[in-house]
Formats: sequence, structure tokens, C-alpha cells
Amino acid sequence: MCKTPLFVLPITFLIACSGTPESSESSETATEQRPPNIIFIMADDLGYGDLGSYGQEMIQTPRLDSMAAQGMRFTNFYAGNTVCAPSRSVLMTGKHMGRTRVRGNASGQMKQSLADESVTLASMLKGVGYQNALIGKWGLGEIDQPGMPLEQGFDYFFGYLNQVHAHNHFPEFLWRNRDSVQLDNEVQPVPRAYSRNFVGGYATKKVEYSQDLFAEEALSFIEKQKNEPFFLYLALVVPHANNEAGSKGQEVPDYGIYADKDWPEPQKGTAAMISRMDADIGEMMDALKQHGIDENTIMFFTSDNGPHSEGGNDPQFFDSNGSLQGIKRDLTEGGIRVPLIARWPGQIPANTTTDHIGYFGDMMATFADLAGTKAPDSTQSISIVPVLTGTPSEQQTHDYLYWEFYEQGSRQAVRFGKWKAIREPMFTGNIQLYNLEEDIGESNDLAEQYPERVEEARAMMEEAHQPSPLWSVNG
Repeated sequence: MCKTPLFVLPITFLIACSGTPESSESSETATEQRPPNIIFIMADDLGYGDLGSYGQEMIQTPRLDSMAAQGMRFTNFYAGNTVCAPSRSVLMTGKHMGRTRVRGNASGQMKQSLADESVTLASMLKGVGYQNALIGKWGLGEIDQPGMPLEQGFDYFFGYLNQVHAHNHFPEFLWRNRDSVQLDNEVQPVPRAYSRNFVGGYATKKVEYSQDLFAEEALSFIEKQKNEPFFLYLALVVPHANNEAGSKGQEVPDYGIYADKDWPEPQKGTAAMISRMDADIGEMMDALKQHGIDENTIMFFTSDNGPHSEGGNDPQFFDSNGSLQGIKRDLTEGGIRVPLIARWPGQIPANTTTDHIGYFGDMMATFADLAGTKAPDSTQSISIVPVLTGTPSEQQTHDYLYWEFYEQGSRQAVRFGKWKAIREPMFTGNIQLYNLEEDIGESNDLAEQYPERVEEARAMMEEAHQPSPLWSVNG
């Protein structure tokens, strides 16, 4: 008789019931019955068109392209927002921009900290026995704030707390849990008024590159936790620019295979950052196989928002947004539509593509589904497990997706089916309307032709936005 599983998943094919308790295969069965390890890798300011599997022809990303060939590529997936902190807040809480706590970049301030009562992906998974690590950039609470990672469900943290600190790829120190770890770099500080615990800066002595350190830490964590369920949130800081370094902001130890290219130096740096990241992710996939946990680990890769034009970078050089309009800080597709690759050998059909419309907030319900638990009722999250596991007919969909942005005079946007609406400024501006099936570049405003769709969008925007005392259009 089949043993009772240790947990219940909606994905019944995960439960292997071979052998008896006395069987020599019992340990293998226990491994198969445990919930999958979850690895979520997020690049910083990587565009929809920056990977070979999404059409990039100049930057080499062979390992991520292989990941896509071994798994599933999403073509209609969205970040939580068009800049980093609020996008990460949506990811962590499963709440869209009208409901999540952190709705903008306000580094060091309490309003950019998650609250004591916040429920994150990590705290949810910790409740069902996962060991959780955050390696990389956080941006949702500093050392003495309730949003600090160890207060939000993570068992281990290594990286940057402050997002301005994270501009510098060769920092003087990084955080390990609650302790600062000094590095061999030397930094020229550049004060920033909104940075509370660390000013921005650029390295005058470059020895230790944060991306390399994060890759090493990730491999170490996987090895240590290979025998029990784990969640690894690897929040990388490439290819984000060091804004304080001016036109030399695309910091990387060397240009690698791009050194001899007849390209501007910032573009060599951007390409080298992405290819370096690609190689590191390849090493992680190799490690999963070496430790025998490849088939019990689901890995995601995405970006926190669209491509940037900082640190000397020119997003048009590599066509980083592909056929989309706009970049980081825009609510047109180029600012918020991002690549998402998901790989899980034996569970996610290989070399598949989906046009399912989803967003960062869906990770809450998805991870709950994978772990055999329930997402908080207060989220705007739908599990994408049916799409991932090849049963799209069972997939639920959102009535709409919603974004709001408080910089540059403010704007908000809603995606519903094939329609996309943008209003600038928030609450009071005219609504633009686009048919994304026919006009992915959002060049033809159809608001006058479809007034009923405009009114639908207006009602969705009003429903989605819940006022916050922390965030207003006027600051």
C-alpha cells in the first residue's frame, strides 16, 4: 500500500509511492515526497530583450538559453513595478502596487521597510519547514527596521540592505545576517540625501566583486541545504549601474569576451555583466545535478523591471527592450514586461513557451502551491502551477494586473486581457488605451475609439488603488 505523503500538493504526480516502509528505496521515496526546493533568481534592470532566448543577438547567454530550452519561457510576464524596491515588495508580499506596503524608492526611510505584520514568501515557507536564504540585494528594510530580512522569514542573509549601497559593485562591506563583513575594496563616498545607513560611492581600489561573492554564497548554501527543503532568493545586482560612478557605472572586473569589440565601454560592461551572471547561473544548475537534487528543484529567472539608461548604458545599443516601448520608470511594456524562465526537470515540459499573463505577485500562491500550504487571503496572487506543469486548461487568470508609480509626476496602468491602459498623472490624467495583441509597441492610442474600455480601465484603477498614509502623489 502507498504510504501517506508527508504533505499534500495539488500536483499529484510529485508523490512517488514505490516500495514499502521496509524497502531499501524508502529514503529515495522520502526525497521524492518532500516538497521541491525553490530557487528564485532576479537580475537587476535586465531588459526583456537582453537574453538570447528572448531575441538578443549580441550578448551571449548560453546557460540561460539552455535553461529556457530545458523548461518554460513566459512571454507575458510582468514585474511588480518599474523600479526596484516596490517591484520587490510586490514579489515578497503577493500584493500588487495598489495594496503592497512599499510603493516607491525611498531608501533608508521607514516607508521603504516592510512591517512587523508583513507576510512574505520566506515567512510563509518557513512555516512549513523550509530553510530560507536571501543572497544579494534586499531594499525592503535596514538593520534596525522591521523589514530586515531576518525579521521577514529568512534564516540567512548575505548582501546589501540599502539599495544605494547596492549601486556599488565593489563595496567596502556587505552584510552577513546582522554583521557587516569588511571587503578589500576602497570606496570614494558620494553622499546621497535619501541614504540613511550608507552613502553611495564608487571604488578606487577594486578587489572583490559582489556578483562573484553572491555566486559563491549561493553554491555554498545549496550544498549545505541539499538534504532538506530550501528557498533561495538570489537577488543579483547586475546589470544595474553604479549611478555614483557616472559614465563608468557598468562596473565589472573585466570585459571578458567583449574586450576587443568595437563598442563603447559602457556597452562592453553591460554585456560582460550579463554574460558573467549567465555563467554563474550555469554553475548553479551544474551543482544541482552534482548534489542529486536537480529533479526536486524548481528554478526561476527574471528581472525586477525593464532596462536602464544609467551609468553610461544605452539600452538601444543592444535593443534591450526588444519590440517593447519604454524602459525603467515607464509603465509602457518596456518598463514592466520582463523575461521569466522556469525550469524543473521532469515536471515542467521542456522547450515550451506560454503567453499566460502573470506577474511577480503570483509567486506567493505559486510557492504556497508547491510547498503544500495556503497563501494569505489578503494577496492578489494566483498560482501558475497549472501552466508550469503542462495543464493550462486548469489555470486561473487575473481580471486585471495593476501598477502605480509615484515619480516623474506619477502614473498608473492596468492590463486586462489584450488591453492595456495608462493614466498620467495618477487619478486625474487622461487614460491612454492600447490593444497589445495588435500593437505591442503601444504606438496607437485607441481611447477615443473604445470609450467603454476606457471606463472599464478607470473602474479597475479605482478598485485597485488602496490609499496609503505612506505614499501620495505629492510625496
